[in-house]
Amino acid sequence: MTLPSVSPRALAHLGMLLFAAFIAGSFTSGALAVPYLAPAPLNAVRFILAALLMGAFAFGIARQKFALPKAPWRFGITGFLTAIYFVTMFIALTMTLPVATSAVYTLVPIMTAVTAYFLVGQRAGPAVLLSLLLAGIGAIWVIFRGDLDALLRFDVGLGELIYFVGCVAYAIYTPLLRKFQRGEPALVLSFWTLTATALWITAYGLPEILAVDWLQLPAVVWWVLLYLAVAPTAICFFLIQFASRHLPAAKVIAYGYLTPAFVIVFEGVAGHGWTTLSVVIGAGVTVLGLVVLALVPDR
Repeated sequence: MTLPSVSPRALAHLGMLLFAAFIAGSFTSGALAVPYLAPAPLNAVRFILAALLMGAFAFGIARQKFALPKAPWRFGITGFLTAIYFVTMFIALTMTLPVATSAVYTLVPIMTAVTAYFLVGQRAGPAVLLSLLLAGIGAIWVIFRGDLDALLRFDVGLGELIYFVGCVAYAIYTPLLRKFQRGEPALVLSFWTLTATALWITAYGLPEILAVDWLQLPAVVWWVLLYLAVAPTAICFFLIQFASRHLPAAKVIAYGYLTPAFVIVFEGVAGHGWTTLSVVIGAGVTVLGLVVLALVPDR
């Protein structure tokens, strides 16, 4: 009996579903570490560990040939953009709740649709734009905590605004993955992007990194660092590199719509409390946007 073959596009969709769950876990787990470790040192160690793990897997287990990449400036750009994204995310987690921060992330797809048009000429059809708009409305509702008065007053916290800057950088990063392809395997691309990101964050946060008393950090920080390095970093970088080869950029990043729903569940299970029904409804609208997008044939 032979197993049915799975198309690369189907694998890309399944991979991005896993991507959304891992990213959601980074909001909940990251909030546990930020009281003990500043964003720059936390992310520097995270990306150094992730780059080492990806390098061991790509060049050791997968036996990819190690060589300096063609046009290394590509990774300088993508690494810089991802460094901005992850540092602003953890700065925001010191100021606001994980659910609100993850809701800002769901605005990335519609921004990606715009940047993908200008950077790589990808056009989003009416159905895709409708789903992005629908999910964006749900995200805005979650950002304003389901409070209509806060929405009318445009009561946005500083943490959400800082993270929004990072999300703009991420919306530029995703279509650049396709634009910068030179035929390298996804594992190799992931390794060099992780390495470049680690270098940027280390350079930015070097004084803070040297000032940390690493031996005195509580165990929870090391567990969080291990999770962040493996799941939402090394694995997710590979997943998004793979998916960007087989799906339009807006559809790749649209799986972020699931992030607030996952975060709500993770926060409740972790004992951090369940959010209000109004916010849950907003997260449900973002999921509905993804369902609409999933029904649109891939181009």
